[in-house]
Amino acid sequence: MAVLPARVQIVDVGPRDGLQNEKQIIAAEVKVELVDRLTDAGFKSIEVTSFVSPKWVPQMGDGAQVMANIKRGPGVVYSALVPNMKGYEAATALPRAQWPDEIVVFAAASEAFSQKNINCSIAESIDRFAPVTEAARRAGIRVRGAISCALGCPYQGEVKPAAVERVARLMKEIGVAHCGVADTIGVGTPRATQAAMAAALRIYDLPNVSGHFHDTYGQALSNIYACLEIGVHTFDASVAGLGGCPYARGATGNVATEDVVFMLDGLGVETGIDLDALVDAGAFISEQLGRAPVSRVGRALLAKRGKVFV
Repeated sequence: MAVLPARVQIVDVGPRDGLQNEKQIIAAEVKVELVDRLTDAGFKSIEVTSFVSPKWVPQMGDGAQVMANIKRGPGVVYSALVPNMKGYEAATALPRAQWPDEIVVFAAASEAFSQKNINCSIAESIDRFAPVTEAARRAGIRVRGAISCALGCPYQGEVKPAAVERVARLMKEIGVAHCGVADTIGVGTPRATQAAMAAALRIYDLPNVSGHFHDTYGQALSNIYACLEIGVHTFDASVAGLGGCPYARGATGNVATEDVVFMLDGLGVETGIDLDALVDAGAFISEQLGRAPVSRVGRALLAKRGKVFV
């Protein structure tokens, strides 16, 4: 039996990757409270917002307001997705104390998805990010990268591990410090997940590779366990299971953070996260959205408390 990591870091991406897919506009103060609740629950890394065109992602049009009002916890990394230099300039137009501690850039492992999503090739997308990463590094801001559709694409189907390795190499060449491998449409299974991770690990060392799994086919927890078996110990997850992908028809949300923490607690793997406080955060944002949490653990623990969503 594989020896699992003693500790795992979870990056909660619900405030950004989760809420960006909501049809209703969520007030900035609600987003701020969600981030603050996650901070209080013990997260050391939270993806807060993105600096993108509100024309394309209206839910993220208040990124500057949210970054300006969150209560920053000691040692917590607050990140924001930045798609281009315009976004980077918006993120750093704030007073320095309100800047993201880390910016996130992204590229697809699928040429078809890259064209459909951002209307350019993979190579062109990397070229767009090169000045962003250069500027961020000069300013002392860490750059994290995400490789979308690393385990499958809604347009081209199968994605080979070699494609993941190629994008990881391109990211490394422009100075991206960390590589996240993302199953954007949730089609990955454990062996395929390990192969995609192994491809990224040929370019990045173990502490700088992470997993990001959607639960479309119910495989996210299995895929996280498969990653643990090979030593990967950083994962994205989304409070209450918020999220999805507007470019991938039928794709459900990210794996629910509550479900991941419950599993890791059962494995004796430390996360530093207070599960009860996390469930409270999930209940809070779900009430704001007018629906029950997607998280099975969240619903089960809330039901034990007598909380029923209708």
